[in-house]
Amino acid sequence: MAENNKLARLNILLIGKTGVGKSTLVNNIFGKELAKAGVGRPVTKSINELKTEGSPLVIYDTPGLELGGENSLDNMLKEFVGQVKSRAYRGDTDEMFHCIWYCIDAMSGRLEPSEVKFLEKFTEKTKQFKIPVIIVLTKALREEDVEAMKKTIVEKRLPIAGIAPVLAADYSFGKDVPPVKAHGLKELVDLVYDVLPDAQKNTLAAVQVANLDLKRNAAQKAVVVAAAAAAVTGAAPIPFSDAMLLVPTQIAMLTSITVIFRLPVQKGVLRTLATAAIGITGTTVIGKTVVSNLLKMIPGAGTMAGGAISATTAAALTTALGNAYIGMLMKVCRGEMDLSELSTKKGQEFMKEEFQKQLKAKKN
Repeated sequence: MAENNKLARLNILLIGKTGVGKSTLVNNIFGKELAKAGVGRPVTKSINELKTEGSPLVIYDTPGLELGGENSLDNMLKEFVGQVKSRAYRGDTDEMFHCIWYCIDAMSGRLEPSEVKFLEKFTEKTKQFKIPVIIVLTKALREEDVEAMKKTIVEKRLPIAGIAPVLAADYSFGKDVPPVKAHGLKELVDLVYDVLPDAQKNTLAAVQVANLDLKRNAAQKAVVVAAAAAAVTGAAPIPFSDAMLLVPTQIAMLTSITVIFRLPVQKGVLRTLATAAIGITGTTVIGKTVVSNLLKMIPGAGTMAGGAISATTAAALTTALGNAYIGMLMKVCRGEMDLSELSTKKGQEFMKEEFQKQLKAKKN
């Protein structure tokens, strides 16, 4: 896969009582790959590291909390607080927790006093490290239960980043009753994205599968950055024959988008798609005839002297190329196009048509 732009590591600490549905939650936000990872690598006696090879996401899963015994709330409080502190004090962003999810079963209908006490102590002892704590109300079937729990939590004035009611998977009451559809996953992802450090935002957008809009928005930011870089290159302006100076910027942009979507697309395919869109040849990026037609679609391009690619034109072409590629990957993620089609004539034709649409849309 094209991964010249490495994503920052994202570490999430997952806490909750036995049976709250932590595994279902994680699998449906990040895909089934984590479930396939099995138990994971033990980090401590009570924390397992769940990750898959090549992924920047690491889930630190904890055993289900119990009212008594080895995994009692009191025993685990000391363990979890200790881990938060030790990792924060190391000063290594790859090791520290970036977000903490505390899961509570909304179907239980009420918060146990011992769990409220655990939450109060845990958030108080860790608030100095400014790691966002999100309370996830799992199995959020009944609105009245959810609202009652939210009210109790709000009244405690805990230093948390937010409360997210979630039903991670469709829930069936029986064959004669329509299932309750999964909900809340997108909203949880949005909440987590808002509170993460900047370096981890793109990582979340890339690894999660619950919110395609987040992937698209993150990818569009990469397009904005690339268009600005292309504008600098074209500020000279550059002659047609030297327009290949834009290629590294445009391929790097397509690579960034690919990384955000976490799809296995080879760099050779990216170059082929760029060729299909804007007419790259062996020695020049854009043939004069192709450019002369494209420039008619770009506001202000007709005023350029001599036939050269200006900053405005370079940015417009790069933006159209990036947005066309995003549109293609969105279709792949929605199941409307197979990933293998990107390297076929059909995929190239789609890229060309989408590129033209993007230029026309900019004109309008």
